[in-house]
Amino acid sequence: MSRAERLLALLQILHHHRQPVSGAELARTLGVSQRTLYRDIASLQAQGAAIRGEPGVGYLLTPGFLLPPMMFSRGELEALLLGTRWVAAHTDHELADYAQQALGKIAGVLPPKLRPELDADSLRVPARTHAGREHLPLLRQAIREERKIAIAYRDQRGRMSRRIIWPFALGFFERMRIVAAWCERRRQFRHFQVERLVSAELLPERYPSRRAQLRKQWQALGGNRVPSRH
Repeated sequence: MSRAERLLALLQILHHHRQPVSGAELARTLGVSQRTLYRDIASLQAQGAAIRGEPGVGYLLTPGFLLPPMMFSRGELEALLLGTRWVAAHTDHELADYAQQALGKIAGVLPPKLRPELDADSLRVPARTHAGREHLPLLRQAIREERKIAIAYRDQRGRMSRRIIWPFALGFFERMRIVAAWCERRRQFRHFQVERLVSAELLPERYPSRRAQLRKQWQALGGNRVPSRH
């Protein structure tokens, strides 16, 4: 890689570490000598990069330091484009808009020769129409804020029930969307098919456990396998 690419790669490596990284490890990752690494760090510091540390101690990028606009390869752009189109086809309209906004920001820092790649039509995602799509923004909000939801739900036999659930994860499968939650009525973890939600109301009350704790307990019970539907 060129020196400019190496300097950017060095910033990216430091950006992903919260603890100091030794010069030897950085040099090994970049495939350069430690002497070259120290010169690169000094060069970045001279250009304003907030890198703290010294040889023998390790290096750390000061929290809050923003990386310069990144250069994307054509393969990376294809992955971003395909991901954006998948989100637009399989999630709710709000999330699709956010994906397009993110793609617009990426387009703003691309060199002119790469911008046509974002308009390429060679990667397609079939459009899908799913019932329950209107509930996804509320479900995502409840998961973010760790709040309870009151739902009216129709099971696979057509039976209606009303429940209060603690949602903590959304799964997007090929033919369905699943919300994983603790069900107060059953007092156990359950999987609810979003397409079978008749109504959903966000409650002001937060559930007593943290989202990460619920997810850990659910995973310990094998909940991250493809769920059966209820």
